[in-house]
Amino acid sequence: MEDMYQVAADILRYIVEFSTLLLELFGICILVYTAVKSFIFWLKKDDSIRLQLAQGIALALEFKLGGEVLRTVVVREWAELGILGAIITLRAALTFLIHWEIKNEESRVQAEMNNTPNVPGPQ
Repeated sequence: MEDMYQVAADILRYIVEFSTLLLELFGICILVYTAVKSFIFWLKKDDSIRLQLAQGIALALEFKLGGEVLRTVVVREWAELGILGAIITLRAALTFLIHWEIKNEESRVQAEMNNTPNVPGPQ
């Protein structure tokens, strides 16, 4: 019976480690894609660059945060749990601040759109 428990624990650990790596890989891919796309928009002098960059960073951080939360499933020591807790807290704070920045940027863009005179287009 103890062998079955050990095998189940090993399988769970491998699944969690693989899933964590997969979530972190998604976060990295999203961040790199967003950075390249934002750089291209910066070259084109697009005004929506800040909003798109912040949204991409926020999404990437949420994937990375998900990986950290999943990693807590297989933590065996209190010291490791403390380190993971600090990382999760830091990433959650960053995500909160980025979402706050996104909300402010969306308000700014909306205000600019409302102040721009409406030019009738072709009908």
